[in-house]
Amino acid sequence: LQLFVSMSADGSRFDPLVVVELTSDTKEEAISWLLSRIRDTQQNGGAELQVEQLEQLGPGVSAQEKENPNLFLVGATRQRLLSGAEDLGLFKEFHDGSMRGFTCANKHNFKDFQGDGDSFLSMAECQYIIKHELDTLRARDETHVPGHQQVKLYPGKSIIRRLLSKGILIQVFPLHQKEELKRLSFSWYQKVKLSFQPLDDIRHYYGEGQALYFGFLEYFTFALVPMALIGVPYYLFDWEDYDKYVLLAAFNLVWCTVILELWKRCSASLAYRWGTLSRKKAFEEPRPGFHGVLGFNPVTGREEPLYPNTKRQLRVYLVSLPFVLLCLYLSLYIMMIYFLMEGWVLSVHDEEPTFWTGILCFIPSVIYAVVIEVMNLIYRYAAEFLTEWGEYAASSCQHRLFSPQFNFFNCFASLFYIAFVMHDMVMLRQSLATLLITSQILNQFMEAFLPFWLQRRRNKKMIRKVQIRKTLEDKELPLADQVRLEADMSTYLGTFDDYLELFLLFGYVSLFSCVYPLAAVLVVLNNITEVYSDAFKMCRVFKRPFSDPAANIGVWQLAFEAMSVIAVVTNCSLIGMSPQVKAYFPESDMQLILWTVAVEHGLLAFKFILTFLIPDVPKHIQINLSRLEFESLEALKKKVKPGRFNQSRSTLTVNRANSSSNE
Repeated sequence: LQLFVSMSADGSRFDPLVVVELTSDTKEEAISWLLSRIRDTQQNGGAELQVEQLEQLGPGVSAQEKENPNLFLVGATRQRLLSGAEDLGLFKEFHDGSMRGFTCANKHNFKDFQGDGDSFLSMAECQYIIKHELDTLRARDETHVPGHQQVKLYPGKSIIRRLLSKGILIQVFPLHQKEELKRLSFSWYQKVKLSFQPLDDIRHYYGEGQALYFGFLEYFTFALVPMALIGVPYYLFDWEDYDKYVLLAAFNLVWCTVILELWKRCSASLAYRWGTLSRKKAFEEPRPGFHGVLGFNPVTGREEPLYPNTKRQLRVYLVSLPFVLLCLYLSLYIMMIYFLMEGWVLSVHDEEPTFWTGILCFIPSVIYAVVIEVMNLIYRYAAEFLTEWGEYAASSCQHRLFSPQFNFFNCFASLFYIAFVMHDMVMLRQSLATLLITSQILNQFMEAFLPFWLQRRRNKKMIRKVQIRKTLEDKELPLADQVRLEADMSTYLGTFDDYLELFLLFGYVSLFSCVYPLAAVLVVLNNITEVYSDAFKMCRVFKRPFSDPAANIGVWQLAFEAMSVIAVVTNCSLIGMSPQVKAYFPESDMQLILWTVAVEHGLLAFKFILTFLIPDVPKHIQINLSRLEFESLEALKKKVKPGRFNQSRSTLTVNRANSSSNE
């Protein structure tokens, strides 16, 4: 954990883990008040953390290059971090190999706890504990921020959130550990090799949420290889002119189900090994921005801000739903414009077919693909704005649930229209290929290269200054230089957009596989480059994100499964519309429809049977979890029995006394 070890003001050891940056014009009274709340004990409503101001840049720096002085390093004592781990319910490996919730009373019974537990918690876990303590620092009796009369405080409202929303607090971010980052970068992306990613190292450095994303990306890439190998001959030999592509579609439908069910088992194994499978999400603190009347959680008994359910529902139906419907209308309107452009280009090409008019035929699809990406981006920012405006837990949840639905409609509406309204398979194949390739190029540019270029431009002065002060390439940067360099880096917004990209790619592969068999090959190539570009941006472009102790990929598992169900209907319909299948039913279209529906229902039934036959959690993990639950119940019985025994004995004594008095 040692990053820059120093001594705090009280003489105790100080390991800076998190940076808190205030604006340069923050009043001294506000700074003193915030630092005192961070340092104060938990009994007094403080966070009980260590905090020190970052030293100014050394000699040789001109006055024009002086940076914001209000940067503060936050750390915690070893005992405070251990008690925080217990409060959060972190699971660690016990001496018998099982995963148990950590408690300070039994700390020496945990496998990796040695000495005073200096290396027991990973740096990501320590930074997550500090973030949690800062986020749950709430206003009590204060009516306003000292020195800032206009910034009102309300009981139960997060202090950090309030300071962020009012522009007093610029950011809170965890520090990188340079040596560990170098080792991770070398084993992760700096050398090209055909091997698995270092998921345990990623989890140790970035946390379980990031590790699960990269684990899913790796799993998805390997799972696509069979589809890619089968799709290549179908594409090269033009087998779709015959009815043999029915086999490809059938394999695709079974493949979608099997890989999603096997991923559940893989995810459960990873989450159990990392100690997040058994964590109880229901008992976590509310989101920092969530506020309301201060009350008590009926389950945990904790004092928390409560928000009326009526107001939550009103915001959903009067704000969120109309906003999504408006976005869907705009998406349909733009789609119609795309079809008008496509019709005009085709008419030009049909009148005088040349090489250039052939190239012109792809232009509408490319423009439409770019517009789709822009609309997805606008929707995301608008949803985030509404979430910030609402400042309640349901807002974030609702917009996060609507986002995959909107992006699905935005990306695939035109393809469904071409397939089932226009019945133009050639145009469907061309549009699918153009949308897929264009979106992959744009995503690679927007996710890695553009942020890196913008970050280099923003930090040009700081980088030049650091390079002047740095005599040797391998020499470690001074703490002040590293903190200020990281403070100017872009902020990583989470895995939501990364999962969304994989979700859309999964749709391109599964929904129209029998039309464009080469889609799986393109997605495999994209995912291979995605691994390296995502790893690069995590290590070089963005600030280090806080750990997210996730147990699975969350709502995205349901989204992928819903996509696989839609894929069954889509592929069965496309097969039923093919001339080869229609030839078997020359006299009755109704028979064709009935057979198509029957086959679709049969495949759906087979899909759900597979879902039940493949357990979500491996057997040995189920046994370990059941054993842990049994031991917890036995311990509870032993704890309750003495009290019941004493109560029974007291009752018996009273009864005997009453009997004696009656006699």
